[in-house]
Amino acid sequence: MPPVSLSSLRKGAAAPFPGARGSPDLGDEAQSTVSRRLLELGFIPGEALEVVAETWPGGDPMAVRLGNTLFALRRREAGAVLVAVEGC
Repeated sequence: MPPVSLSSLRKGAAAPFPGARGSPDLGDEAQSTVSRRLLELGFIPGEALEVVAETWPGGDPMAVRLGNTLFALRRREAGAVLVAVEGC
């Protein structure tokens, strides 16, 4: 199964993190992409991610657990995160 974006997962979903895709429209004025910032925060390929909460309404931001750390990601940022969904 090919990787899908983290933004497509719902609360309770867990999946390994194979990597992040670079997206020029998600960069900032310093030309730092979301994928680079996520790697700097510890989003390392192979780590397990779990969606633990979504804000209502709209689901933005979403709370994601990576190891023992909880992150809040905007949906557009989560769109840069690829996950490997097993059993689909």
